[in-house]
Formats: sequence, structure tokens, C-alpha cells
Amino acid sequence: MTAPEPAKQAATTRRFGTCAWGLLSICFTASLLDGAELDEVRRRGELVWAADQEGGGPHVFPDPADPRQITGFEVELAELIAGELGVKARFLQGQWDRLPLLLEQSADCVINGIELTPERRRDYGCSRPYFSYALQALGRRGAAPASFADLAEPGPSGPWRVGVLTGSAAETEMRARSSRGEVQMEVIGYDGTLDSLEQVQSAVLDAAVMDDCIFAFYADRYGKLRAVDRPFAGGFYTVLTARSTPRLAVAIDDALGTLLADGRLKALYDRWDLAGRQQMLLLRDAAEIPPASQRTLVELIRQTLPLLLSSAGMTILLSCASFPLAIAIGLAVAIGRLYGPSWLKPPLTAYVEVLRGTPLMLQLYAIFFLLPKVGLALPALMAAILGLALNYSAYESEIYRAGLKAVPLGQFEAALSLGLSKWQALRHVLVPQAVRIVMPPVTSDFIALFKDTSVCSAITVIELTKRYSVLALSMGRIVELAMVTALIYLCMSWPLSLLSRWFEARLERPAGTTP
Repeated sequence: MTAPEPAKQAATTRRFGTCAWGLLSICFTASLLDGAELDEVRRRGELVWAADQEGGGPHVFPDPADPRQITGFEVELAELIAGELGVKARFLQGQWDRLPLLLEQSADCVINGIELTPERRRDYGCSRPYFSYALQALGRRGAAPASFADLAEPGPSGPWRVGVLTGSAAETEMRARSSRGEVQMEVIGYDGTLDSLEQVQSAVLDAAVMDDCIFAFYADRYGKLRAVDRPFAGGFYTVLTARSTPRLAVAIDDALGTLLADGRLKALYDRWDLAGRQQMLLLRDAAEIPPASQRTLVELIRQTLPLLLSSAGMTILLSCASFPLAIAIGLAVAIGRLYGPSWLKPPLTAYVEVLRGTPLMLQLYAIFFLLPKVGLALPALMAAILGLALNYSAYESEIYRAGLKAVPLGQFEAALSLGLSKWQALRHVLVPQAVRIVMPPVTSDFIALFKDTSVCSAITVIELTKRYSVLALSMGRIVELAMVTALIYLCMSWPLSLLSRWFEARLERPAGTTP
């Protein structure tokens, strides 16, 4: 039995009305969500912008007159943009190559010399360009390379060593040219721009490549450096926002348009000696950069896996080269503190306390950046191995000291009564027993060192964690690459864990027994 025709029409009308109301509700809710981020900024009365003051001038850097404050043309730009939104600007410190990650956590936008690239247009909200830059190569006065063309051939001692800022357009450009064979160089990434300037001046590097405005700002401080040829491979800076904040992105874009039109942007650049009129002409004719296409997971793995594996090899090399040194030094220090002459004990105690009481990164910086100032420049890999070994030797010293003290004193006295010297008793009686006792904490220390190799990226050694960070942020595939990287770490750590347990079990077996 069928329903009458009017009843059918009424039911159809009700269903249509319900669907229409649902669609309107969804659209209305979406519009509220889109506007919520901008409303939230205005509600709290501040625009949180992220940058890295370690990168230096002219972007963002501590005010020389009051280091508690920051200054720079982007500091003033952030205040101008916030003023156009009707709020105040609040600065948030972050590491430069990880600044985009803050957009999903605590920052509304990123303003810090972020180059406009197809990948960033794909993964983030990118404002209209607010500054035009070019790349500048620089070297020491009176030293090679004399011109950029010299980089096409190897230097006097092999490939040129050229420093760049990690994750910057300079790194991308120079690595691309190196892979195409246009230049013969080893491209070395630094976490701070001033690090590469210091290394060129100390003759650790042959040259550096950075944005032209940065070198122009620091040219007086680094008087021993000079520009190598003219700037090249230019681009634009952009303000980054999250994809989930489209209304905020539009508001920032409108604010930049207003600053450009009413002359305040030109006045800002003129105050910072950044060629305001030239900037206005370049920004007026700035071309749109299309977003990059998204790679499939298979393409992503095929492209990144060789790089990740080579960096995993560096992680293993750092761990396996530094930890035996740490054990040897730590054991020697422990024996010296317990059984050495009295005059030796205070300096060894000071050695342990200083290394345990200061951060590993600070120790690596001292080895890699400060030693060249006194004429002792170590390669980055050697500095990393030495820094890890010295740092962990302090902890190994305490572990072995506890192990030696755990061996009954009668063992030592019995060895001496049998005619062994003090050092023979230590070598043949005490130390072997102490080794068996301390194997568990030593194994834990090795695992900790295995992870702490990531700190070595501060002195340009690219291990697995740093390689993941660079690739994930440049490609915008954070989760996928994290899974691949975690799998590589698991493949490395599981065999090492099995090996350490086997070694521990072998040492714990009583003498004379068989497996």
C-alpha cells in the first residue's frame, strides 16, 4: 500500500529541508571556525610571532643597548602588522629551522626571513612578499676563492668548505648546484648565521653563502671578510601562518598591503639601511610562486631513504667511536682518584665535576668554535667524537669508581700479599670484577650516548635526527618521515641491545664455565 501523493511530497520536502538546514549549519560552523583564529588573536589582544634571535641582524637580535630587549627590522614589522590588526605583538623564541612547527602549538605566525618556496606555499599559509633578498658568497680577504667561478674547480686542498644556514635557501641552492656538478664544494649547515661567519674568519671554512642583507649588516664587525662577486639567486621573504588559520592569513596579507601602499614599509627599510625604494620596486613586481605538488609515500621513501641511512651511519660512527674512549678515560680517572697519588686527586675530581656540571652542547661549542681562536681547529667529526667522549668519561668515571669500591678490600690485599704490585692487582683482580658489576649502568650510558649524538648537529655533524628534522620541515611530511626514522632507529638499537645483553651475560658467568 503506497502513501498518498501529498504525503510523499511533504516527506520529500521535510527531508530536503533537513538536508538544507544541515548544509547551512555545516557552512555556518565552518565559517565560525575559520574566523575563530583571527577572533582569538583580537580577543587576547596580542599577535604571537615566532623568530630566532640567534640568527642575528638585521632581522631579529638582542638590542646592544639592552640585551633583555630584541630589535631588528622584523621586530618593527611585527609591531606594524599587529597594529593593523588592532593588537600588540608578542615575540616567541624558537630555533630557525623548526619555527614552522610552532604554528601548530603556540605561535600565530612566523616572521624571520622565511624564504617563499613552492613547498612552503603547499604546506603553510604564505603572505604576500615583504622583502626581496639575494644570496651572497663571501670569503676572507686575500684568500681563495677570488671569484664565484673558482668554486667550479676544487680548492687547494680538495672540495671547498662552504657554510650555510641549515634549512635556508642558501643551503638548498648550494646543495643543488653541488649535486649537478656546477661547484666542487662540501656544503656544511649551521644552526646560526653568525657561526658560519666566525668559521670563515677563523679559516675553518673557505667561504659562506647567506642572504645579502645579513652580510651587509655585519660587514663592519667582520672586517677580514669580503663579498665574492655579486649577489645571485634571489627570492622573497614571507610571513608564515598555519593552514588552519585562513582568516588570520588574509588579515596579515591586508596589513602588508596597507604598509606597502602608505609608505610605512619603505620608511622601515630606509631606517635599517635596506634600500627602501629598491625594495618597493621589487615587491611591486613580485611574481606568484605556485605551490609544489605532494609526493606519494613511495616516492618520498625512495627519495629520502638514502639520506636517512647515510645519516644513520654517522650516528653509529659517533657512538662506536666515542664510547670506548669515554670508558678508557673514565676508568683511568676512577683509578687515579681511588689509587693514584694525593696530588692527582683534586684535578681529577675537578675534571669530573666540570664535565658533569656543564651541558654537552656548551662543551661541543667550546671545542669546535673556541679552539680555532687559539689556533687549534678540529674537523667537525673529530670535535664531535672528542666532545662526546670527554662528556661521558665523567659519568663513566663515577660508575667505575662505584664498581671498584664495591669489590671487597680483601681482594686487593690478597693480591698484594701474593706478590703482585698495586697496578698488577688493579689490572688482574679489581678491574675485571668491577667491570662485571658496572655492566648494566654502562649499557644504559651507551644507549643515552646513542641518543645524545643528535646534539652534534650544533657543530655541523648531520646525524639521523638532524637529517630527519631538515627533510621533514623542507618537505612538509613530518609524520611519514618520523615513522621511517623511528624504524631505522629501531633497526639499529635492537641488535645493539641484544649484543649488550649477550656481552653482559658473558661477563657475569663464573670463571671456567662454558655457555
